[in-house]
Amino acid sequence: MNDCGCGRSPNGKCIGWHDLSEEEYQEKLKEYEENNKDND
Repeated sequence: MNDCGCGRSPNGKCIGWHDLSEEEYQEKLKEYEENNKDND
C-alpha cells in the first residue's frame, strides 16, 4: 500500500478513502474505529 496523501486514512496508508464523499468517509471512519478500539 502507498502512504496516504489525503489525510483521511486512519492508519497512514492509502486505503482508497480519498474517493469517498464526506458522509461516506465519516461512516467508514466510525466503522474503522469500532473495529479497532480493542487493539490498543
